[in-house]
Amino acid sequence: MTIILKKGQHLEDVLPINTPIQGIKKLNAKKYVGILNLNEDPLEIQKRMRNEWE
Repeated sequence: MTIILKKGQHLEDVLPINTPIQGIKKLNAKKYVGILNLNEDPLEIQKRMRNEWE
């Protein structure tokens, strides 16, 4: 599907928010609960990853 917006036109005017977009599926997050096994504290992993940017 292609949507063309003209200057000054809002997406909400073209496609109302309650209208489902075809081809987009909802994520079933419950499917992934408990699937990740960590050997380290998640906070320590986050701190280490943030330090990589420096």
